[in-house]
Amino acid sequence: MTGDDCGFALMTSVPLLSSSRSHSVLPWNFSFRSKDPSFTENTPLLRNSLQKKRLQCMTVCPPDTTMPEESWGHSSADWEQSHLLGSDGPGLSGSASTEKADLPDGAPGIFHFWTLRSCVRRLTVASLFVLVVVCSILFSLYPDQGKFWQLLAVSPLESYSVNLTDTVDSTLLQVDLAGALSASRLSDPGREEHIVVEVTQADAPGPRQRRPQQVTYNWTVFLNPRRNEHFVISRTFEIRSREAILITIRASFLQNQAIPVLMAHHYLGADVETQVIIAVTILAGVYVLIIFEIIHRTLAAMLGSLVALAVLAVIGDRPRLSHVVEWIDFETLALLFGMMILVAIFSETGFFDYCAVKAYWFSRGRVWPMIILLCLIAAVLSAFLDNVTTMLLFTPVTIRLCEVLNLDPRQVLIAEVIFTNIGGAATAIGDPPNVIIVSNQELRKMGLDFAGFTAHMFVGICLVLLVSFPFLRLLYWNKKLYNKEPSEIVELKHEIHVWRLTAQRISPASREETAVRDLLLGKVQALQQLLSWRLHTFHTLISQEDKNWGANIQELQKKHRISDRTLLAKSLMVLGVVIFMFFLNSFVPGIHLDLGWIAIMGALWLLILADIHDFEIILHRVEWATLLFFAALFVLMEALAHLHLIEYVGEQTALLIKMVPEEQRLAVAIVLVVWVSATASSLIDNIPFTATMIPVLLNLSQDPEVSLPVHPLMYSLALGACLGGNGTLIGASANVVCAGIAEQHGYGFSFMEFFRLGFPLMVVSCTVGMCYLLVAHVVVGWN
Repeated sequence: MTGDDCGFALMTSVPLLSSSRSHSVLPWNFSFRSKDPSFTENTPLLRNSLQKKRLQCMTVCPPDTTMPEESWGHSSADWEQSHLLGSDGPGLSGSASTEKADLPDGAPGIFHFWTLRSCVRRLTVASLFVLVVVCSILFSLYPDQGKFWQLLAVSPLESYSVNLTDTVDSTLLQVDLAGALSASRLSDPGREEHIVVEVTQADAPGPRQRRPQQVTYNWTVFLNPRRNEHFVISRTFEIRSREAILITIRASFLQNQAIPVLMAHHYLGADVETQVIIAVTILAGVYVLIIFEIIHRTLAAMLGSLVALAVLAVIGDRPRLSHVVEWIDFETLALLFGMMILVAIFSETGFFDYCAVKAYWFSRGRVWPMIILLCLIAAVLSAFLDNVTTMLLFTPVTIRLCEVLNLDPRQVLIAEVIFTNIGGAATAIGDPPNVIIVSNQELRKMGLDFAGFTAHMFVGICLVLLVSFPFLRLLYWNKKLYNKEPSEIVELKHEIHVWRLTAQRISPASREETAVRDLLLGKVQALQQLLSWRLHTFHTLISQEDKNWGANIQELQKKHRISDRTLLAKSLMVLGVVIFMFFLNSFVPGIHLDLGWIAIMGALWLLILADIHDFEIILHRVEWATLLFFAALFVLMEALAHLHLIEYVGEQTALLIKMVPEEQRLAVAIVLVVWVSATASSLIDNIPFTATMIPVLLNLSQDPEVSLPVHPLMYSLALGACLGGNGTLIGASANVVCAGIAEQHGYGFSFMEFFRLGFPLMVVSCTVGMCYLLVAHVVVGWN
């Protein structure tokens, strides 16, 4: 039967909206090789239904064999969700947040409940729209003040002074310095070169003082020994009155030479405490939107970014568009995009299905040995590869393997990404916070090198893994990892889900597109009737241990083979070169390529070798929502940093450590740094937090009143920042990537589903890591 005959048979068996539009579809050769990736032959969700028959028509079951929806049972009712077009759901993402659709007829209470829920939903949408409009108006009303940089020749022979009289009604004065500067003290206190910035202003006279008193703030900025590295360092000062402000710059150098320094200043309309409160409120609002799945997490991050930018504009610190673009970490986005292209082409070879069958054979049908093996391999790979790369390679294999075993992929994927984050903390190149710490030049001068850092962290992470595996089994003790229904039912439900999502993605801009959309909806109706008949037929549940794994493996090996060996050879060659370059980039300084460049070049190589003519099929498999989420998250985190949230957390942590008695200071410092880093990294991005905490901890360790060794503090920061990413869904980049790919395959998991497993494991892993650091550095003294 040809594709046109199948389309005609389907249209005649399932009534469409318009018969005239049905006939307009006939000239269009409808086949399953569409540009949408959901219809490719190598798609795991549809392969079982397409391998036996290349193109077959869906026969509608007779009405007498169709069971009513009320008799489907609880398992099918839990699955049925309101994916209908035009629903009031949060979006078309296909996540687990969709509403339940099966409601009994003639229930006034339930009807009232759904009416109330619809009203609440519309009120929420209206409130968010008003918030967006208000923030847009505020952002447009306040202009970009810009920074007027002054070039100064700073030398020990003379000082520089400037008198500011335009303070108006501002609350804070922010002074920016740019040049060969360092935010922390040098390792050799006797030979340090620095600049002292004095900000002097007359205090407002109070009831007990008749004359205003001069208040002076001193800010010491150290010079960077490497004169070719320039940084921008900022600090805010409180404006105490409307009197003029005097800024004086003095230098202390080893030689009588002049060093160029750029200086700029501008005024802010809110104090630090107010900005921190606003930043916490914005962050809490974003988490509320994500946790309760009011809107998609990408839209929530974009909304939070807009609110934060509007607040910056109101207080007088509105950034330029070019600065906002610079906040985005394009290296991470390039790495994600390049690896997504590689994985998309790689999946067309059937390699993931082949790996799933081999893993099933290796585990001999037993689930938990397979899960532990997958998690262990993911942890080991992430110690040497980037966590995001590991999950991009592992997620498709895991999903296909779970489909073969009739497992729920969500639980396995969550466990896998958690152990990926744990394994990434073992080496200096496994996680971005570790890379930032080891790359710091001042820490290298203090003896914190690649080998020493890896030796300390590897021992601790091995202990964390030994405790985390039994705890994972304990958390999954009462969980049913197998699906409640036979694999045929699960696959059919997924096929219905994919057809429905495909119909939703077609915008009826023309008559032909409307006809195709109607055709797809008819296909959904036919599949739903077939599902009803199969649910009536099948009532057996699969057992926890597959005793017929020997017969199953032979059937699976016949069904799932390598479909394109030539493309597989090309893909393996390019992917091997890319992974080898990832390793080489960390150890060979002569290679001037970041991870993003390597991934992009690898994607270009494979696109040329694969000779792909329909480029849109590959682009459909790119997780654009995930890329946009990361871009919005980078902007949000930088905006919160401009609101002094991260700086405030670091300063308060340092103050708490200083308050502790000296004999207990190191132990308390390790505990505080681990848990503050873990908590902050589970809520905000760990990259800007780590970059902010390094100078804070350096200054704390070199303070003569504190006298703490710097190595335990850095290990505590790395351990908390890496393991804290398991606390929430958006705590680590690998979590978001895994959730995005799983959602694309129809297995999206929500924030709370991840939180219920990730947060307890984060607490246990951080506790074990903290105990290791206390024993190693407080008891043994391995400093």
